[in-house]
Amino acid sequence: MKDSKKLIVITGGAGGIGQACAKAFKDQPIILTDYSQEKVDEAVAKFSKEGFDVSGIACDITDKNDIKKLTDYVAQKGRLKALVHTAGVSGTVKDIKKVYTIDLVATELLIDAFYELANTGSVAILLSSMMAHTVPENKEYDAALTNPQASGSFETVAKFVNDDSDTMYNFAKRGVQLLTHKNADKWGEKGARIVSVSPGVIETPMALKAAEEHPERMDMIKQATPLKRNGQPEDIADVVQFLASDAARFITSTDILVDGGVVHNIKKMA
Repeated sequence: MKDSKKLIVITGGAGGIGQACAKAFKDQPIILTDYSQEKVDEAVAKFSKEGFDVSGIACDITDKNDIKKLTDYVAQKGRLKALVHTAGVSGTVKDIKKVYTIDLVATELLIDAFYELANTGSVAILLSSMMAHTVPENKEYDAALTNPQASGSFETVAKFVNDDSDTMYNFAKRGVQLLTHKNADKWGEKGARIVSVSPGVIETPMALKAAEEHPERMDMIKQATPLKRNGQPEDIADVVQFLASDAARFITSTDILVDGGVVHNIKKMA
């Protein structure tokens, strides 16, 4: 085991935000993972050409055995510096169970698995969403979101989302933030941190697809954004890079909202 290597592991490593995050860590060894081995290989080849110390492995983040393969792979390569969890789906999948499983249950599976690799100075950085900030506090669904694998949790949350996958996305991403609070003490005992980042509208392929489906809504959000623009993947990657660094050594159990200021205005309009 190469102890000297402090690894950055990026889920969703073939996606827009995942690749922007990889670029931000050019001076560190990176492990990319995504659902498709083909996409992982393409991304690894691209970054290798640009001089990155990069490797990759496919992983179905909803499958405990696949996650075990991933953590074994990471452990063989060195020590965990940061887990950057960008993988997920949007409400465009039109399936509330799928959104809940991929965006929330899988996040907890990853947190639990990577806890075993955490050490002093490690950090888990989980992508939430600005839309999580539109979901108010509620004892009943918050208890379910904090324990997404518990029996009946999905059914409890489903009661509140009216079979709408976009709404389930908002709830699942609130759950991601709640998981940072749930795990902060446990990670802290190892000298490790756990945080979330909530992007606003970021111009990734996923967001551009949503823009095609809801052009008026997307334009309305841009106009309501104090900075009068959508975000770029680099806007998230730079914050992630900071959170992974020792400059953020006293930041844990919190969410960083990177939305150009739009959520505050959305709430006022609502």
